Amino acid sequence: MAVGLGGGGPGAGAGGGAGAGAGAKVDEFAPFPIKDQLPGVDFCVSSSPSWPEAIALGFQHYLVMLGTTVIIPSILVPLMGGGNVEKAELISTLLFVAGINTLLQTWFGTRLPVVFGGSYAFIIPAIAIILSINNNNNNNNAFLSPHQRFKQSMRAIQGALIIASILQMVIGFFGFWRIFSRLLSPLAIVPPVTLTGLGLYAHGFPQLAKCIEIGLPALFLVVFLSQFLPHMMKSKGIILARFAVLFSVAVVWVFAEILTVAGAYDNKPPNTQISCRTDRSGLLSAAPWIRVPYPFQWGGPTFDAGDTFAMMAACFVAVVESSGTIIAASRYGSATPIPPSVLSRGIGWLGIGTLLAAGFGTGSGSTASVENAGLLGLTRVGSRRVVQISAGFMLFFSVLGKFGALLASIPLPIMAALYCVLFAYVCSAGLGFLQFCNLNSFRTKFILGFSLFMGLSVPQYFNEYLLISGRGPVHTGATWVCTFELLQILCSTT
Repeated sequence: MAVGLGGGGPGAGAGGGAGAGAGAKVDEFAPFPIKDQLPGVDFCVSSSPSWPEAIALGFQHYLVMLGTTVIIPSILVPLMGGGNVEKAELISTLLFVAGINTLLQTWFGTRLPVVFGGSYAFIIPAIAIILSINNNNNNNNAFLSPHQRFKQSMRAIQGALIIASILQMVIGFFGFWRIFSRLLSPLAIVPPVTLTGLGLYAHGFPQLAKCIEIGLPALFLVVFLSQFLPHMMKSKGIILARFAVLFSVAVVWVFAEILTVAGAYDNKPPNTQISCRTDRSGLLSAAPWIRVPYPFQWGGPTFDAGDTFAMMAACFVAVVESSGTIIAASRYGSATPIPPSVLSRGIGWLGIGTLLAAGFGTGSGSTASVENAGLLGLTRVGSRRVVQISAGFMLFFSVLGKFGALLASIPLPIMAALYCVLFAYVCSAGLGFLQFCNLNSFRTKFILGFSLFMGLSVPQYFNEYLLISGRGPVHTGATWVCTFELLQILCSTT
């Protein structure tokens, strides 16, 4: 049976044309050699391209992380009562803290090419805190100005984040995450890393489709420049592929500006105009020319036990998410398998990053940027110096508000097009660990399939339940801690 399916042994090719064909098929189905370090990476963690190329690549990393930096304040600020001025200030604060945290991680943390910025995991507890404050004000007949409500909400989020950040520091610096990491076999690594990319699918094509006429061309350009052009133009194509994000964003942004000036969206619905127009973000006019964020700029933090427990759940989600992203980044940086002690140290510094985010008042904790880890795979440049240069751009544009606001005004469907490619790279980094697994084992097949399926199915259930009923499937009468919030944060995150 084995001979009939495999086409014969090494001597089978000597029997004429049929034998040669069978021999070719054996070569096609031969397994590829296992590689502890990813081959094909042009620049690894400790190497670096030339300074001009490194600066351009660093700017490209800065552009990629702008999407999340803009989306989080765009969700939270209107609920707090803030306007474009507060939104611009919060974006500059997020950028400033992201630059500091990225430098700290590359110097003292994992020392891997990982960008650290805001996290979607903190949106649910932040919204819960905001709504709680608004309800309390209404019940007490407290009439506050929109700016006062904004500052009151920010101070409550700051207090919850300050206490919650201790959880990450304890897990990391006291070695608890090191003990857990030692138990991670290659098969156990596959689901969390893969789901780190897959779990963000809602920020890909669904956001791209909000303005299909600019999102789809951006997606086509990124795929064409990064995947097809290198095979057509050889050496020149490799350079163009390395800067596929820059070229794509520049071309499609100009195209969106032409559509805006030509009046293509003048009579469109408000949601379409917000997604497609290049002049509707309001950031450029609201941002100051120069502004340096500083700690406790919104006032002294306030503390509440229920808010703190909700933020602790988000911090734990950020720990798991960051671990998957760090492992993917180490793979694309052509590093050896990351030691448990290094991963644990990175989580400890993640806690310091969340503490800094709380102190400066970003409205969100810190986490490893999934899209920037995907960019390492797209460019095949895993250089630590490039990421440090991108941190310099974050600090520079956070202080020079007008310039940073101009770049932050890029329509979000363009960023969503980039996410479709970059999140896919992180997902494939997780799947790459399957080369170390025995895929002929039925137990392996069950573990792999069940973990991936449930990792997508359980969050879908919680999100649908919340959308239909307005609350989670578990709801208690406790006033000091909301079980619904805790479960929603932990179970709705893929």
